[in-house]
Amino acid sequence: MDIASLFSDLVRCETRLYNALNERLSEQHGLSMAHFEFLRRLRERPGSRVADLAAEFAIGIGAASKGVDRLEKQGWVVRQPNPSDRRSSLLTLTDEAAALVDTADHTFTERLTELIEDTLDGPTMSTLAQTFSALRAALERDRIGIPTG
Repeated sequence: MDIASLFSDLVRCETRLYNALNERLSEQHGLSMAHFEFLRRLRERPGSRVADLAAEFAIGIGAASKGVDRLEKQGWVVRQPNPSDRRSSLLTLTDEAAALVDTADHTFTERLTELIEDTLDGPTMSTLAQTFSALRAALERDRIGIPTG
């Protein structure tokens, strides 16, 4: 396989999986994948800043801030002053959001399993996970693909 075909397959798989998960989360929880990912990240790391979300998802600060604004408008996220940096806020989930992300996480895992379990057996999945983890670590270590702004 040539490298361009590998890239094409990787991008198309990611897009199709993301879209299928987005559809299921939207149908069952009224939640987009983008919102779900932000909420899940904030559940795992309460007190994160907008900049932390931007770094985690390799998006611009402006896009991350707009995403948080939408979550705040829904009543799912609260911004609190950052005692160590007055220019930023610390983000926490509301109780409603915590319950929503817990329920949606079950749906997410169930749907993702449905989409890949018939194609990838355990050893293949393990190898794939290790491979993508190593690639991601190298890209992040070398600060490749970091958006500006």
